[in-house]
Amino acid sequence: MTSDDLCAIAADWLKSLEVASSTGDVASFVSHFPSNGWIRGHLSGPNEIHGFLSEMVDGKPRIEHAGLRDFKLDDHTVNAPSPFKLPGPQGIEGVQGAFTFSITQPAALGRGFFRLTQDVDGRWKALTLFTNMQDLVGYEESLADQHGLYEDRGITWEEDVDARFRAIEADPTVLIIGGGLAGLMTAAQLRRLGIRALVIEKNARVGDSWRQRYPNLTLHTPAVLYSPYPSTFPKYIPKGKLANFLDSYAVDHELCIWLSSRVQSTPVYDSSSARWTVEVQRGDQTVFINPKHVVLATGSGSPRIPTWNGMDEFQGAFADICQDFVAHGAAEVTMVQRSATCVVSSSAMEQTHFKSPFPDGTPIEEYDFRTNSMPLAFLLQLNLSGGVQHMKMLDKELHEGLSKVGFNLTWELFPGSGEVGLAGFLFNRLAAGSMLDIGCGKLIIEGKVKIKQGQDISHLDKDGITFKDGSKLPADVIVLATGNEPIMETTRALLGNEITKQLPPKVWGLDSEGELNQVYRPSGHPGLWFAIGGFPTSRFFSKHLGLQILARELGIA
Repeated sequence: MTSDDLCAIAADWLKSLEVASSTGDVASFVSHFPSNGWIRGHLSGPNEIHGFLSEMVDGKPRIEHAGLRDFKLDDHTVNAPSPFKLPGPQGIEGVQGAFTFSITQPAALGRGFFRLTQDVDGRWKALTLFTNMQDLVGYEESLADQHGLYEDRGITWEEDVDARFRAIEADPTVLIIGGGLAGLMTAAQLRRLGIRALVIEKNARVGDSWRQRYPNLTLHTPAVLYSPYPSTFPKYIPKGKLANFLDSYAVDHELCIWLSSRVQSTPVYDSSSARWTVEVQRGDQTVFINPKHVVLATGSGSPRIPTWNGMDEFQGAFADICQDFVAHGAAEVTMVQRSATCVVSSSAMEQTHFKSPFPDGTPIEEYDFRTNSMPLAFLLQLNLSGGVQHMKMLDKELHEGLSKVGFNLTWELFPGSGEVGLAGFLFNRLAAGSMLDIGCGKLIIEGKVKIKQGQDISHLDKDGITFKDGSKLPADVIVLATGNEPIMETTRALLGNEITKQLPPKVWGLDSEGELNQVYRPSGHPGLWFAIGGFPTSRFFSKHLGLQILARELGIA
């Protein structure tokens, strides 16, 4: 099909959908989807189609109450109508594209994305529809230079920044606990929306949470919010370079951050004033602050440190991680594999996930928008119905080699639950139990990293490890690559049992609508939010968190 054909198909479907939406015609709206169609709505409605359409708000179906109108095909960007084909054996293909719209309740601007397929009668219907609130009308995100040259400027840039920081410190609307990646991007987003946000970070320097990780760590993600990496950066960025970048990011975006600071006692929430009282230890000073909102950007949970009898007798060291030891000439490295692992190579991920469909120089926001337009539960459904098999074929040689040396592989979260692949491990377990292979697999196959599989550890002694089958493994260094505790345990340690018991039991993982539990959305407790996840998640969803806080400050949520 020509580009004109693609635009015509998309425009006809979109025009018809707008009529159904603007008139609140539920039956007509439903007719624009096949029986297995999906809606993903971010701040513009729930995900499940019939819930989105028929849920009553103020005596009207939600679709009529929200008033989605003014649909316009987005035909001047890289997300203009184009053909698509979903990976896997199903051969699902059709026409995809973006559009803009307006929302009546509340007054807002939105952007959507559709994937149209033909039914048996040749009619075009939406296999997926994504609707996303972009801005509240009258409070659009400011992209202007805050300190440009203009007449009657009575103070310097330094004085202006200092005055703004003093105002934030005196009365922060939002306290962000954690100055890592998610905390910084959330703070940058709130600043663009005109919301006073104070970040507290336990380390002495922004980026230290990355500097302190194992030496050869590199990343596989392309950018952070508002600040693409310099063109001189390598494709896979070393952790030290990223740490320095985050440090400069905080300066460049003029974020108000207290370093060497941590919450000293359990925060208290006053429902009558809708404010928190938080005691912060800032260096050698104790400061009490009263924000309206607290954002927990404290990472993916505290380290899980197993305990075994004899740990205090072991005369070697505990450290991290296998590939580094080989690279630095360790005489022998053994990996103790406690359970099966989902392994995907970086080259396979490059082909299927990391490779951008857009020309070089395309804003990362366009990539994020298209990626997040896919309902997560639908993506897992595609994996279950053949998508994982497609991925496995790309790594056939790697997987066969690992299996031959006794490395146990899986693509299921639980035995018999179906193969959801790396995406399932990411969305449900923050990738615990998976390995994105950047060379360790080859070392295992070549015998440079040996495998001890199928036996639990009994105890440690001064020379190493004894397993429950009686076998022994001498060691000078023991690596604890045992993941993290559940995020809720970190939350309980910070906020105490009284607040934590008011929250749903789980942070992260997919809920009944296929969205991430409590992340960048209401937590279940007033004024409490979680900002957690990797680069892409934080980059995209920090805007949603900012809009929700802004709406509450405006009294329209």
